[in-house]
Amino acid sequence: MDDKTDTLHPGLSPINDTALTRESWKIFQIMAEFVEGFERLAQIKPSVSIFGSARTQPDHPYYQLTVDIARELSDAGFSVVSGGGPGIMEAANKGAFEGKSPSIGLNIQLPHEQSSNPYQDIGLNFRHFFSRKVMFVKYAAAYVVLPGGFGTLDELAEILTLVQTGKTRRIPIILVQEKFWRGLLKWLEDTMVPEGTIAAADLELVQLIDQPREILDAIFDHYEHRGFEPSPEETRIMLDL
Repeated sequence: MDDKTDTLHPGLSPINDTALTRESWKIFQIMAEFVEGFERLAQIKPSVSIFGSARTQPDHPYYQLTVDIARELSDAGFSVVSGGGPGIMEAANKGAFEGKSPSIGLNIQLPHEQSSNPYQDIGLNFRHFFSRKVMFVKYAAAYVVLPGGFGTLDELAEILTLVQTGKTRRIPIILVQEKFWRGLLKWLEDTMVPEGTIAAADLELVQLIDQPREILDAIFDHYEHRGFEPSPEETRIMLDL
């Protein structure tokens, strides 16, 4: 039998040593993002992660609504975590910055659209979406999701998947602006549930709430009989996030 150790499949190119070295060293860059994130965010608990469009302008009603939500959460003792950029992210950081608790921005380096806002008590910079997404989940006591685009949907799908599959603890997942989310939720109910791709009970993972004070009340109601810290079992599960 022929020795195949040096035989490549037709169409494949030999591995360039320089490219391989760069890929290997990339591991350390990824590790550094996780280590810095864990070290700097471990003390921010309890916190709430807020998501929404980077394209929302300061004169839009969603912007001021987000400022009000974040200020309410901050004054109640929650650190507020956002993506650190413009739009809804800026509004979240601004509201928290004006409040009593820390404002945290998890900034991402993008070819366009993303620039850091000035309302951050703690600002971290990420090259990789996946390490940044872990930081959104790792210390969050709740997710508050305002209208947004693909990135917002990505973060929403991420937390729903993690909770649904038991890879993280159950936390409040609150969608703000019922009119914006109504069509998506109807599609989930009318298409995905009948197709069997999700269970009807999975729809109970989200809440629709539009008022800042009601959002705060819903979060406190969730933790009323258990406290904000993960249980020992939840802590064990979340180590494998």
